[in-house]
Amino acid sequence: MGFYMIIRMFKKLYYFLYLKIFGMNKYLKKKGVKIGENSYIYSDISTLESFLITIGNNVTISNDIQFITHDNSVCKVLDDVTDVFGEIKIGDNCFIGARSIILYGVTLPNNTIVAAGSVVTKSITEEGKIIGGVPAKVIGDVNSFAEKMKPYAINLDGLSKKQKQIAKKQANMVKK
Repeated sequence: MGFYMIIRMFKKLYYFLYLKIFGMNKYLKKKGVKIGENSYIYSDISTLESFLITIGNNVTISNDIQFITHDNSVCKVLDDVTDVFGEIKIGDNCFIGARSIILYGVTLPNNTIVAAGSVVTKSITEEGKIIGGVPAKVIGDVNSFAEKMKPYAINLDGLSKKQKQIAKKQANMVKK
């Protein structure tokens, strides 16, 4: 087993143990990400430029999300340069769906929902919008979404695992 392979194994072990003990938010803050209150992050969104990432209050970032804070491809089209960088800013009360990608320079205003699997290449300016697709564009607004989902939504706060299973079985399921 090579030296670098051993180092890589120790880094993975450290990452795993750190997350188990302290949680993702503390890990990301240590890396330089600015994170507001009551935000839940279920992906390692850190980059080499984690200091370029700002997350507002009451934000949920789902699993397998990528935040890309730089682009090296510019070195193929411009002489004597290597990279471009951009901040990523996520406003308050936002949700970013599973397997989405947020590119450098993007700002999402308060009350934005990013649909699962989206690639966000540009900032949006209006609050309360739902964006989705590749590349992401406005596909709806949060008020219409809330009304549409009201008949299906349930509250699982404070329920035991068994109670949650029962509630899910009795819930009015979404059909598409």
